[in-house]
Amino acid sequence: VIERVLLLQKMDFHSVVCLVLLCLGGVFCKPTFRKERVQQDPELSDQLHEDNQSFQYDHEAFLGKEEAKTFDQLTPEESKEKLGKIVNRIDDDKDGFVTAEELKNWIKRVQKRYIYENVAKVWTDYDLNKDNKISWEEYKQATYGYYLANPEEFQDATDQFSFKKMLPRDERRFKTADLDGDMAATREEFTSFLHPEEFEHMKDIVVLETLEDIDKDGDGYVNEDEYIADMFAHEEGGPEPEWVKTEREQFADFRDINKDGKMDKEEIQHWILPQDYDHAQAEARHLVYESDLDKDQKLTKEEILENWNMFVGSQATNYGEDLTKNHDEL
Repeated sequence: VIERVLLLQKMDFHSVVCLVLLCLGGVFCKPTFRKERVQQDPELSDQLHEDNQSFQYDHEAFLGKEEAKTFDQLTPEESKEKLGKIVNRIDDDKDGFVTAEELKNWIKRVQKRYIYENVAKVWTDYDLNKDNKISWEEYKQATYGYYLANPEEFQDATDQFSFKKMLPRDERRFKTADLDGDMAATREEFTSFLHPEEFEHMKDIVVLETLEDIDKDGDGYVNEDEYIADMFAHEEGGPEPEWVKTEREQFADFRDINKDGKMDKEEIQHWILPQDYDHAQAEARHLVYESDLDKDQKLTKEEILENWNMFVGSQATNYGEDLTKNHDEL
Protein backbone atom coordinates (compact mmCIF):
# COMPACT_ATOMS: atom_id res chain seq x y z
CA VAL A 1 0.00 0.00 0.00
CA ILE A 2 2.81 2.40 0.92
CA GLU A 3 4.55 1.83 -2.42
CA ARG A 4 1.37 2.62 -4.33
CA VAL A 5 0.86 5.79 -2.33
CA LEU A 6 4.40 6.94 -3.08
CA LEU A 7 3.54 6.96 -6.78
CA LEU A 8 0.91 9.66 -6.32
CA GLN A 9 2.67 12.80 -7.49
CA LYS A 10 1.51 16.35 -6.80
CA MET A 11 -0.81 15.11 -4.06
CA ASP A 12 -0.89 17.21 -0.89
CA PHE A 13 1.02 15.36 1.80
CA HIS A 14 -1.79 15.51 4.32
CA SER A 15 -4.01 13.72 1.80
CA VAL A 16 -1.35 11.03 1.30
CA VAL A 17 -1.09 10.57 5.06
CA CYS A 18 -4.79 9.96 5.32
CA LEU A 19 -4.92 7.70 2.29
CA VAL A 20 -2.27 5.47 3.88
CA LEU A 21 -4.19 5.41 7.15
CA LEU A 22 -7.40 4.55 5.37
CA CYS A 23 -5.74 1.76 3.40
CA LEU A 24 -4.07 0.25 6.43
CA GLY A 25 -6.70 0.61 9.07
CA GLY A 26 -9.93 1.92 7.72
CA VAL A 27 -9.81 4.76 10.21
CA PHE A 28 -11.70 7.98 9.57
CA CYS A 29 -9.44 10.82 8.52
CA LYS A 30 -9.97 14.34 7.18
CA PRO A 31 -6.59 15.90 6.46
CA THR A 32 -5.51 19.47 6.56
CA PHE A 33 -4.41 20.84 3.24
CA ARG A 34 -2.66 23.72 1.61
CA LYS A 35 -3.61 25.64 -1.51
CA GLU A 36 -1.72 24.66 -4.66
CA ARG A 37 1.43 26.68 -5.06
CA VAL A 38 1.02 29.69 -7.32
CA GLN A 39 3.12 29.32 -10.46
CA GLN A 40 1.79 32.03 -12.68
CA ASP A 41 -0.82 34.69 -12.00
CA PRO A 42 -1.46 36.81 -15.09
CA GLU A 43 -4.18 39.45 -14.95
CA LEU A 44 -7.14 37.73 -16.56
CA SER A 45 -8.31 40.88 -18.33
CA ASP A 46 -4.99 41.03 -20.15
CA GLN A 47 -4.84 37.37 -21.11
CA LEU A 48 -5.91 36.01 -24.47
CA HIS A 49 -8.41 33.18 -24.12
CA GLU A 50 -8.09 30.31 -26.55
CA ASP A 51 -11.37 28.71 -25.55
CA ASN A 52 -13.75 31.55 -26.35
CA GLN A 53 -16.45 29.13 -27.39
CA SER A 54 -16.75 27.35 -24.03
CA PHE A 55 -15.14 29.90 -21.68
CA GLN A 56 -13.86 26.96 -19.69
CA TYR A 57 -10.99 29.05 -18.37
CA ASP A 58 -13.42 31.46 -16.72
CA HIS A 59 -15.58 28.69 -15.31
CA GLU A 60 -12.59 26.90 -13.80
CA ALA A 61 -11.16 30.16 -12.47
CA PHE A 62 -14.32 30.38 -10.36
CA LEU A 63 -15.12 26.75 -9.58
CA GLY A 64 -12.30 24.39 -10.33
CA LYS A 65 -12.65 21.70 -12.96
CA GLU A 66 -15.17 19.51 -11.18
CA GLU A 67 -17.56 22.17 -9.91
CA ALA A 68 -17.54 23.88 -13.30
CA LYS A 69 -19.50 20.91 -14.60
CA THR A 70 -22.52 21.91 -12.50
CA PHE A 71 -24.25 23.81 -15.28
CA ASP A 72 -23.11 21.57 -18.13
CA GLN A 73 -26.39 19.67 -18.02
CA LEU A 74 -28.58 22.77 -18.41
CA THR A 75 -29.98 24.09 -21.64
CA PRO A 76 -29.07 27.68 -22.65
CA GLU A 77 -32.57 28.79 -21.73
CA GLU A 78 -32.35 27.26 -18.27
CA SER A 79 -28.91 28.78 -17.73
CA LYS A 80 -30.06 32.26 -18.70
CA GLU A 81 -33.11 32.03 -16.50
CA LYS A 82 -31.13 30.93 -13.47
CA LEU A 83 -28.34 33.44 -14.04
CA GLY A 84 -30.81 36.29 -14.29
CA LYS A 85 -32.21 35.52 -10.83
CA ILE A 86 -29.03 36.46 -9.00
CA VAL A 87 -28.02 39.65 -10.85
CA ASN A 88 -30.05 41.82 -8.46
CA ARG A 89 -28.33 40.19 -5.50
CA ILE A 90 -24.89 41.03 -6.85
CA ASP A 91 -26.01 44.64 -7.28
CA ASP A 92 -25.35 45.75 -3.70
CA ASP A 93 -26.43 49.37 -4.06
CA LYS A 94 -29.51 48.45 -6.13
CA ASP A 95 -28.79 51.00 -8.83
CA GLY A 96 -29.49 48.55 -11.65
CA PHE A 97 -25.82 48.03 -12.53
CA VAL A 98 -23.18 45.47 -11.56
CA THR A 99 -19.72 46.98 -11.16
CA ALA A 100 -16.41 45.11 -11.04
CA GLU A 101 -16.22 45.88 -7.31
CA GLU A 102 -19.66 44.40 -6.66
CA LEU A 103 -18.82 41.35 -8.72
CA LYS A 104 -15.52 40.95 -6.87
CA ASN A 105 -17.30 41.21 -3.51
CA TRP A 106 -19.86 38.63 -4.56
CA ILE A 107 -17.18 36.18 -5.69
CA LYS A 108 -15.30 36.61 -2.41
CA ARG A 109 -18.46 36.08 -0.35
CA VAL A 110 -19.18 32.89 -2.23
CA GLN A 111 -15.61 31.66 -1.84
CA LYS A 112 -15.70 32.38 1.88
CA ARG A 113 -19.04 30.70 2.27
CA TYR A 114 -17.81 27.47 0.75
CA ILE A 115 -14.77 27.44 2.99
CA TYR A 116 -17.04 27.56 6.03
CA GLU A 117 -19.37 24.96 4.53
CA ASN A 118 -16.37 22.68 4.07
CA VAL A 119 -15.56 23.05 7.76
CA ALA A 120 -19.19 22.43 8.71
CA LYS A 121 -19.17 19.11 6.84
CA VAL A 122 -16.33 17.71 8.96
CA TRP A 123 -17.04 19.47 12.24
CA THR A 124 -19.15 16.76 13.88
CA ASP A 125 -16.64 14.08 12.93
CA TYR A 126 -13.98 15.82 14.99
CA ASP A 127 -16.00 17.40 17.80
CA LEU A 128 -16.38 14.09 19.59
CA ASN A 129 -17.49 15.45 22.96
CA LYS A 130 -19.92 17.89 21.32
CA ASP A 131 -18.64 20.95 23.19
CA ASN A 132 -18.58 23.02 19.98
CA LYS A 133 -14.79 23.02 19.96
CA ILE A 134 -12.24 20.65 18.46
CA SER A 135 -9.34 19.97 20.77
CA TRP A 136 -5.91 19.00 19.55
CA GLU A 137 -6.36 15.58 21.15
CA GLU A 138 -9.62 15.04 19.24
CA TYR A 139 -8.00 15.98 15.95
CA LYS A 140 -4.88 13.92 16.65
CA GLN A 141 -6.85 10.79 17.43
CA ALA A 142 -9.11 11.17 14.40
CA THR A 143 -6.21 11.77 12.03
CA TYR A 144 -3.31 9.79 13.52
CA GLY A 145 -5.03 7.39 15.87
CA TYR A 146 -4.33 4.31 13.79
CA TYR A 147 -0.67 5.20 13.38
CA LEU A 148 -0.26 5.89 17.09
CA ALA A 149 -1.87 2.55 17.97
CA ASN A 150 -0.01 0.57 15.31
CA PRO A 151 3.40 2.19 14.73
CA GLU A 152 4.95 -1.13 13.76
CA GLU A 153 2.97 -1.13 10.51
CA PHE A 154 4.77 2.04 9.37
CA GLN A 155 8.38 0.94 9.75
CA ASP A 156 8.94 0.80 5.98
CA ALA A 157 7.56 4.27 5.20
CA THR A 158 10.13 6.59 3.68
CA ASP A 159 11.17 9.80 5.39
CA GLN A 160 9.10 11.74 2.85
CA PHE A 161 5.94 10.25 4.26
CA SER A 162 7.02 10.04 7.86
CA PHE A 163 4.11 10.24 10.23
CA LYS A 164 6.51 11.13 13.00
CA LYS A 165 7.32 14.33 11.13
CA MET A 166 3.76 15.12 10.10
CA LEU A 167 2.29 14.85 13.58
CA PRO A 168 4.35 17.71 15.07
CA ARG A 169 3.91 19.69 11.86
CA ASP A 170 0.13 19.50 12.25
CA GLU A 171 0.45 20.34 15.94
CA ARG A 172 2.49 23.42 15.06
CA ARG A 173 -0.17 24.57 12.60
CA PHE A 174 -2.93 23.87 15.13
CA LYS A 175 -1.18 25.98 17.77
CA THR A 176 -0.79 28.85 15.32
CA ALA A 177 -4.49 28.70 14.48
CA ASP A 178 -5.40 28.50 18.18
CA LEU A 179 -5.29 32.21 18.92
CA ASP A 180 -6.40 31.97 22.55
CA GLY A 181 -3.91 29.19 23.29
CA ASP A 182 -6.33 26.75 24.95
CA MET A 183 -5.54 23.92 22.48
CA ALA A 184 -9.21 23.74 21.53
CA ALA A 185 -10.22 25.26 18.21
CA THR A 186 -13.38 27.26 17.74
CA ARG A 187 -14.99 27.11 14.29
CA GLU A 188 -13.05 30.17 13.20
CA GLU A 189 -9.78 28.78 14.52
CA PHE A 190 -10.40 25.38 12.95
CA THR A 191 -11.24 27.06 9.67
CA SER A 192 -7.87 28.81 9.72
CA PHE A 193 -6.24 25.47 10.54
CA LEU A 194 -7.81 23.75 7.52
CA HIS A 195 -7.52 26.76 5.20
CA PRO A 196 -4.45 28.67 6.41
CA GLU A 197 -3.88 30.45 3.11
CA GLU A 198 -7.10 32.42 3.69
CA PHE A 199 -6.00 33.96 7.00
CA GLU A 200 -3.40 36.64 7.54
CA HIS A 201 -2.11 35.22 10.84
CA MET A 202 -1.49 31.83 9.16
CA LYS A 203 0.57 33.01 6.21
CA ASP A 204 3.91 32.40 7.89
CA ILE A 205 2.89 28.78 8.42
CA VAL A 206 1.91 28.41 4.75
CA VAL A 207 5.30 29.77 3.72
CA LEU A 208 7.18 27.58 6.20
CA GLU A 209 5.36 24.42 5.14
CA THR A 210 6.03 25.21 1.51
CA LEU A 211 9.71 25.72 2.25
CA GLU A 212 9.86 22.42 4.14
CA ASP A 213 8.18 20.61 1.26
CA ILE A 214 10.57 21.87 -1.41
CA ASP A 215 13.86 22.43 0.41
CA LYS A 216 15.40 19.00 -0.04
CA ASP A 217 18.93 19.90 1.08
CA GLY A 218 17.68 21.51 4.27
CA ASP A 219 19.57 24.78 3.91
CA GLY A 220 16.50 26.92 4.54
CA TYR A 221 16.20 28.13 0.94
CA VAL A 222 14.71 26.96 -2.35
CA ASN A 223 17.18 26.84 -5.21
CA GLU A 224 16.32 26.58 -8.88
CA ASP A 225 16.60 22.79 -9.06
CA GLU A 226 14.39 22.36 -6.00
CA TYR A 227 11.88 24.77 -7.48
CA ILE A 228 11.73 22.76 -10.71
CA ALA A 229 11.68 19.39 -8.91
CA ASP A 230 8.53 20.47 -7.09
CA MET A 231 6.64 20.55 -10.39
CA PHE A 232 8.57 18.23 -12.70
CA ALA A 233 10.07 14.76 -12.20
CA HIS A 234 13.17 14.36 -14.33
CA GLU A 235 13.70 11.20 -16.33
CA GLU A 236 17.35 10.21 -16.35
CA GLY A 237 18.89 11.43 -19.57
CA GLY A 238 15.60 12.80 -20.84
CA PRO A 239 15.20 16.32 -22.20
CA GLU A 240 13.30 18.97 -20.30
CA PRO A 241 9.99 20.08 -21.81
CA GLU A 242 9.80 23.62 -23.09
CA TRP A 243 7.54 24.69 -20.22
CA VAL A 244 10.22 23.65 -17.73
CA LYS A 245 12.74 25.89 -19.48
CA THR A 246 10.20 28.69 -19.18
CA GLU A 247 9.84 28.01 -15.46
CA ARG A 248 13.61 28.22 -15.05
CA GLU A 249 13.45 31.65 -16.65
CA GLN A 250 10.58 32.55 -14.31
CA PHE A 251 12.75 31.55 -11.35
CA ALA A 252 15.67 33.68 -12.49
CA ASP A 253 13.63 36.69 -13.59
CA PHE A 254 10.80 36.84 -11.04
CA ARG A 255 11.10 34.31 -8.18
CA ASP A 256 14.68 35.06 -7.16
CA ILE A 257 14.11 38.74 -6.48
CA ASN A 258 17.49 39.54 -4.94
CA LYS A 259 19.34 37.45 -7.56
CA ASP A 260 21.29 35.30 -5.11
CA GLY A 261 20.31 32.06 -6.82
CA LYS A 262 17.74 30.93 -4.27
CA MET A 263 14.44 31.89 -2.69
CA ASP A 264 14.20 32.85 0.97
CA LYS A 265 10.96 32.93 2.99
CA GLU A 266 10.08 36.44 1.81
CA GLU A 267 10.53 35.48 -1.82
CA ILE A 268 8.54 32.28 -1.30
CA GLN A 269 5.69 34.31 0.17
CA HIS A 270 5.80 36.66 -2.80
CA TRP A 271 5.52 33.58 -5.03
CA ILE A 272 2.72 31.63 -3.36
CA LEU A 273 0.83 34.47 -1.65
CA PRO A 274 1.37 37.50 -3.86
CA GLN A 275 0.10 40.65 -2.17
CA ASP A 276 -0.34 42.50 -5.43
CA TYR A 277 -2.65 39.95 -7.05
CA ASP A 278 -6.32 39.41 -6.23
CA HIS A 279 -7.86 36.49 -8.10
CA ALA A 280 -11.44 37.63 -7.52
CA GLN A 281 -10.69 41.17 -8.61
CA ALA A 282 -8.86 40.01 -11.73
CA GLU A 283 -11.70 37.74 -12.77
CA ALA A 284 -14.33 40.38 -12.00
CA ARG A 285 -12.51 42.93 -14.15
CA HIS A 286 -12.18 40.38 -16.91
CA LEU A 287 -15.89 39.56 -16.87
CA VAL A 288 -16.82 43.24 -16.96
CA TYR A 289 -14.36 43.95 -19.78
CA GLU A 290 -15.70 41.10 -21.90
CA SER A 291 -19.39 41.82 -21.24
CA ASP A 292 -19.54 45.63 -21.12
CA LEU A 293 -21.15 46.36 -24.50
CA ASP A 294 -21.43 50.14 -24.07
CA LYS A 295 -18.03 50.42 -22.34
CA ASP A 296 -19.33 52.34 -19.32
CA GLN A 297 -17.32 50.15 -16.91
CA LYS A 298 -20.41 48.49 -15.44
CA LEU A 299 -22.88 45.81 -16.45
CA THR A 300 -26.63 45.78 -16.81
CA LYS A 301 -28.62 42.58 -16.43
CA GLU A 302 -29.10 42.60 -20.17
CA GLU A 303 -25.35 42.75 -20.80
CA ILE A 304 -24.73 39.88 -18.39
CA LEU A 305 -27.42 37.71 -19.98
CA GLU A 306 -26.12 38.58 -23.44
CA ASN A 307 -22.81 37.03 -22.38
CA TRP A 308 -24.40 34.36 -20.17
CA ASN A 309 -22.09 31.57 -21.32
CA MET A 310 -19.07 33.32 -19.81
CA PHE A 311 -20.75 33.52 -16.38
CA VAL A 312 -22.37 30.08 -16.26
CA GLY A 313 -20.63 27.66 -14.00
CA SER A 314 -18.61 30.28 -12.13
CA GLN A 315 -18.80 31.09 -8.43
CA ALA A 316 -20.71 34.20 -9.46
CA THR A 317 -23.61 31.79 -9.94
CA ASN A 318 -22.90 30.21 -6.54
CA TYR A 319 -22.52 26.68 -7.87
CA GLY A 320 -26.11 26.95 -9.08
CA GLU A 321 -27.51 26.70 -5.55
CA ASP A 322 -28.54 30.33 -5.19
CA LEU A 323 -30.41 30.02 -8.43
CA THR A 324 -32.75 27.41 -7.08
CA LYS A 325 -33.28 28.48 -3.47
CA ASN A 326 -32.94 31.53 -1.28
CA HIS A 327 -29.84 32.13 0.85
CA ASP A 328 -30.36 35.23 2.94
CA GLU A 329 -26.94 34.86 4.56
CA LEU A 330 -25.23 36.12 1.43
